[in-house]
Amino acid sequence: MQPFTEKVIKIIKSIPNGKVMTYGQIASAAGSPRGARQVIRILHSLSEKHQLPWHRVVNGKGEIGFKDTISFNNQRTLLEEEEIYVSPKGTLDLREYLYDPLIDDLR
Repeated sequence: MQPFTEKVIKIIKSIPNGKVMTYGQIASAAGSPRGARQVIRILHSLSEKHQLPWHRVVNGKGEIGFKDTISFNNQRTLLEEEEIYVSPKGTLDLREYLYDPLIDDLR
């Protein structure tokens, strides 16, 4: 497994219940600021194998990225079960729910 992939998996596993991170934020934290699409590929191919909390990853605008109804509703339900408010259009408030390990771990 590539070092970047290992770092991404570790970061995603560290996202606490009730918080989210963005694809770009994860890529940057893993050492590749322009690697957001790689994070998407890792989530798509390795979430089940590594039991990743994939639902805690959203795009940089705080939106659920899925366009198909089933996946969209599945992610929305999982986020709402963690008491994250998701608007009917699939957006959430990053100011409230964004996890920043560099800041949050200091609290």
